[in-house]
Amino acid sequence: MEGKNLKPRALLVFGAPCSGKTTFCEKFAKKFGLAFYDLHELKEKYGFSRKNLLVVLEQVLKTKQTILIEGELETEKEREEVRNLLRSKGYDPSLIWIQTDVSTIRSRLKSRYKNLAKAKEIYEKAVSSIEAPTEIEKPIILSGKHTFETQTKHVVSGLAELSDK
Repeated sequence: MEGKNLKPRALLVFGAPCSGKTTFCEKFAKKFGLAFYDLHELKEKYGFSRKNLLVVLEQVLKTKQTILIEGELETEKEREEVRNLLRSKGYDPSLIWIQTDVSTIRSRLKSRYKNLAKAKEIYEKAVSSIEAPTEIEKPIILSGKHTFETQTKHVVSGLAELSDK
């Protein structure tokens, strides 16, 4: 995936809960043999603070492998902090924003949690905390309802365009 760009890549994937981020990341990582790190899962599983997550990520970056990162990227400030760390370690970060319509997200949340009140709570919290990417962030925007094959083509094409600039 490096092409002419000799820097390792880091693909930062974010979107609303149940938008299809994890499914996309798992399949994409498998297809291209990439390491996949879900920062939110690490935070929850090990009780890591944001600082701890960045220390772990810094250790991962020593591998110089192309990596896929999901979670803890909801705000522009969080994404910028991670991108700055990546750049300081010689990485070329790219942002992938997975968008899915509200009714699909609500349906997926309800199905996952089997509880309408819990689904609404998670949705409302997510909506209030997620910040759409800015034009400066140059996101590759995917639909969480498209097939994996379509998403993959769009990401590869988007990465090629970014490399040409």
